[in-house]
Amino acid sequence: MPIYEYLCEDCDTHFEKIVINKQQEIACPKCASKKATIQLSVFATSNGTGNSAQSFTPSSSGGGSCCGGGCGCH
Repeated sequence: MPIYEYLCEDCDTHFEKIVINKQQEIACPKCASKKATIQLSVFATSNGTGNSAQSFTPSSSGGGSCCGGGCGCH
């Protein structure tokens, strides 16, 4: 089940929601508005050294795409 990040258009609250199906109604937890915009989700990964965030470095492999072609962005 994916977790999506949203921004409420009425009160500017950022919130996350587990979405079970695409027809699920999304409401702001602060003001109950149903006008929310999905945001680009940014996440961190652990490299096992105690540093929980790794910086993104464009890959030169993968046909010249920005991330190596594994994410489907191209």
